[in-house]
Amino acid sequence: MTQYRSLRALSLLVILTELTACGGGKARAPSAVAVTVAPAAKQDVPYEIDASGTVEPRQTAAVESQVTGLVTRVAFHEGEDVRAGQLLFEIDPRPFEVALAQAEAMLLRDSAQAAQAARDAARYAELAANGDVTREQEEGKRADAAALAAQARADSAAVATARLNLAYATVRAPIPGRTGTVLVRAGNLVLANSPAPLVVINQIRPILVRFAVPQTDLPLIRRYGSQALPVRAWSAADPEHPSAGRLTFINNAVDTTTGTVLLKAEFPNQNQVLWPGEFVNARLELFVERGVTVVPAGAVTRGQSGTFVYVVNADSSATMRPVTVSRTAGPVAVIASGVQPGETVVTDGQLRLATGTRVSVKSVSGTVSGDAP
Repeated sequence: MTQYRSLRALSLLVILTELTACGGGKARAPSAVAVTVAPAAKQDVPYEIDASGTVEPRQTAAVESQVTGLVTRVAFHEGEDVRAGQLLFEIDPRPFEVALAQAEAMLLRDSAQAAQAARDAARYAELAANGDVTREQEEGKRADAAALAAQARADSAAVATARLNLAYATVRAPIPGRTGTVLVRAGNLVLANSPAPLVVINQIRPILVRFAVPQTDLPLIRRYGSQALPVRAWSAADPEHPSAGRLTFINNAVDTTTGTVLLKAEFPNQNQVLWPGEFVNARLELFVERGVTVVPAGAVTRGQSGTFVYVVNADSSATMRPVTVSRTAGPVAVIASGVQPGETVVTDGQLRLATGTRVSVKSVSGTVSGDAP
């Protein structure tokens, strides 16, 4: 009984002490939550599609020899740029010069014989008209003249072929571009139309980037595709400065395996930053929305009831505001409704907020559209 009274007295003492403390001092106000904020702004925001792309030459030429012969000279250094029509290889021309001389001699001989046969045919035609020779003799002379004329024409074609083979002994660049590995040297025997090329030339100025986009974007691409849409590409060689190009090709079919459409863009590539075979980040710009309201993408939170942001009021309290996001463009979210330009939104610290929570601003970030891939 005595122990029960002691516990009761101790409990009363604790209660009185708490009441005295509460009555003697004021209750502490909850501390403000430190947040990062940014202003909602009105900006022009491009509608862009990001994709991974591959660089490929605008043209590729596998240079082959069209005649069989011995290489006497390689007139360029592998890996250097060449012009269209520039001398690349020389093949020993002497066999082709001899063949041309023979063909020209045969043409002269047969042309002379054809001319004589034509005169004989004309003379026999007069004799046949006077009855001095038979009609069969006159027809035979006419047939001989026709045969020799045909032979002369064949000889003329043989001369053209021999002259062409002589020209083929000089191998020139069919396109401008960068040469690859030289696969033959002076002294090597090359074969006509061999499957192994003498050298491969890639045209890299201008150059192409191929990339695929989802088929859901095809209607917009077809709508704006006639306007030479701008494309940017970020190369590992210069990730801070994208190359600027234009869309030049939309494939005529959707890839049913991946559900994507193949596109190609052409870049001047004067600084040769883009290199055949490398992977790049590509960005296609379809159009630009003028004067839309944007906030940093990090300010938008998705909850059970939809998307919302926290707006900081003039009295430093936060209010949860439902918003409608039309799309996200890089680091910004385009707001269709819910926030007005100039209002301040919370970009970091939202998890500790509720409507009415007081906030303290620890930093302010800008609302800008990004240009990084």
